[in-house]
Amino acid sequence: MRPEKGRLTCPKCGYSRTPRKEDRQVITEKSSGREIRIISEEETLPKAKVTCEKCGNNEAYYVIRQMRAADEPETIIYQCTKCGHKWRK
Repeated sequence: MRPEKGRLTCPKCGYSRTPRKEDRQVITEKSSGREIRIISEEETLPKAKVTCEKCGNNEAYYVIRQMRAADEPETIIYQCTKCGHKWRK
């Protein structure tokens, strides 16, 4: 997403919204010198009803990864929506 006229806009689909405090991460491209604003990937991840081991919150983002050989089950990696703690299942 790119900043345009005080809003963040996706150049591909045209989606636009106001910036949030977690949108502050900025990376400068070395070759061109232009700034790229990175939107946190948590905004696009699915959520699950699981209990955080650290703070007790009952909601977490999750991703499923194939960590080992294809004949072994996937690993689910959770991240708490409240404290950011990560754990595997």
